[in-house]
This record gives sequence, structure tokens and C-alpha cells, in this order.
Amino acid sequence: MIILFALFLLSLLVVTALAIVRTENLFVAVMLTSIFSLLMAANFFILDAADVALTEAAVGAGVTTVIFLGALALTAEREKYAAQGSRIAAVVVAILTALMIYATFDKPRLGDPDAPVHQHLAPWYLEKTPELVDIPNVVTAVLGTFRGYDTLGEVFVVFAACIGVLFILGGQPEGRPGPATPANAGLRRHLIPQVVGRLLIPFIILFGLYVQFHGEYGPGGGFQAGALIATGIILYALLEGEEAALQVLPRSVLLGLVIGGACLYGGVGIMCLLLGGNFLDYSVLATNPVTGQQVGILVIEAGVGMAVCGALLSIFHAFAARTVDS
Repeated sequence: MIILFALFLLSLLVVTALAIVRTENLFVAVMLTSIFSLLMAANFFILDAADVALTEAAVGAGVTTVIFLGALALTAEREKYAAQGSRIAAVVVAILTALMIYATFDKPRLGDPDAPVHQHLAPWYLEKTPELVDIPNVVTAVLGTFRGYDTLGEVFVVFAACIGVLFILGGQPEGRPGPATPANAGLRRHLIPQVVGRLLIPFIILFGLYVQFHGEYGPGGGFQAGALIATGIILYALLEGEEAALQVLPRSVLLGLVIGGACLYGGVGIMCLLLGGNFLDYSVLATNPVTGQQVGILVIEAGVGMAVCGALLSIFHAFAARTVDS
């Protein structure tokens, strides 16, 4: 039954992708992209990748859709048709598709217990994580410890992306009111979005905090929590207007979250060095090495959540502050 449902979702993904490519209406393309992200999130849940599904739903279907709509407000409604190179592009896509399909023939089937990853790598993590880290959620333990360098790199990628967008788009200076536009007014005159939104915002932020501080025991962590909390704040900005959202979290605070989150993660690694351990070796943070690992994961996850939340909100406000004439 699950296989049939997965095939149904994959079929919808193909249909949605083709519709995105074929449509010339950019608004329709953005909405279809949001639907595609929701379908991907459902597929991730079927594959037991709940952490990735939460991120895909919050960022792909939520925040990214709002940012795309903000960018769409600065450009034309319909795509300009360009016939040149269409045949070459079709040939390239066909070749790449054939290569990808051919490459899948050599992959182990889904859930195969005899797959190479289940023979040496996964069993080692499942056996050693309770002993070395003692955190029930093996995914969080692996991302924060064994793959700590990789996660640190992802945080600084988010940091660099935020700074790059701010340099390109800029925004209204702190304390300067934005232009009187419907975007700044929000949806105050629309009763149904106001009622539904005000009901959902507290639960979204509360769920984000739950994911942040419960990531050791269930799906979640800093990335998912930061995206969820940012989604709640963006929903508040859509309902009450951008200026109201900036009164709650000014741009200076958001930039501080981005910088502070990245520095907090890196600072934990430096602290480990000062205490005589290796970079991001949390075992030296406490007398008991296992306790030190747990403390280190809690702190770096807080840094990840701060950086992701601040970056997404900063990018959103950078788009919202732009006008067609700017």
C-alpha cells in the first residue's frame, strides 16, 4: 500500500514538474513549485526522513514561496518566450535524463538490508552513538558530532547567502519607514486570513521551539526549528505588514542572529581547542565526555537555529523592502 502511494506521489511530482516547465505564467509557476515542495515533503516522510521533510515543508513550500512572490512583484507576470536554443536544451535534458535513469540500475533497491551502507557504516553509527554521545536521535548525533565540520560549513553557507542577498538587494535603512504599499499594510482588511493566521502563528512558533529543544529525542534540530520560527514570523508580516514584523524583530536583531549563530557554532569549536581537545570535540566541555558531547550538541543546535531563522527573515525583508522603482 505504501509503495502504491509512493508511486502516486512520484507521478504527481512528474506532472507538476512538467506543468512548471510548460506554463508561461510566473505566478502559476510559483504556486506549482510550492505544490512540488509539499509533494517532496510527503515523499521524504514515506522514506522515514522526517527531518528533511520538515525542512522541505517549511522552507520549500513556505518561505521560498513567499520570497518568490516578493521577487515576482518586481518583474513581469508572464515569461518572455525565447525560441532560440530550445532544441539544444531539449537534447541536453534528454541525454541527462537517460544517464540518470541508467545510473539508477546499479543502485540497491529501497530498503534492501544487504545494501553496502547497511553492512558497515549504519551499524557502526547505531552501535557507537549510544555509547559515545548517548542521544536517542542518531541523526542529530551524527550531524552534530561525526559530521560536525559539514554542519558548520552549512551554517556558514547560510550566512554567506544571507550577506550576499543583502548586498544585492539592500533594503530600507533601520528606522526609515518603507513606502505605503499594500505589502506594508498586510492583510488587515481580510477577515479570514486574519483569524486563521492569528490562530496558527502561536502554534507554529511553539512547534518550532519544540523542534529546537526536542531534536535530541525526535526529528528536528536547529535547521528545522529556525525555518519553522521564520515561517511564523513571515506569516505575521503578511497579516500585519512588514513594518509591524520589523517592530517585533528589527533588521539589526536579525543580522545579529545570523552573525551570532555562526559565531556561536564556531566558538564552540574554539572553546574545545582551548580546553585541550580537537576542534568540535565536545567531550572536553564537561568532566564526563558523554555529557560534554550532549552540551556541545545543544549549543551548536542553538547556533544553527539562530543563523537559519535570522537569514530567512533577513532575505524576506530584503525582498519585501524593494519596490518596482527601486
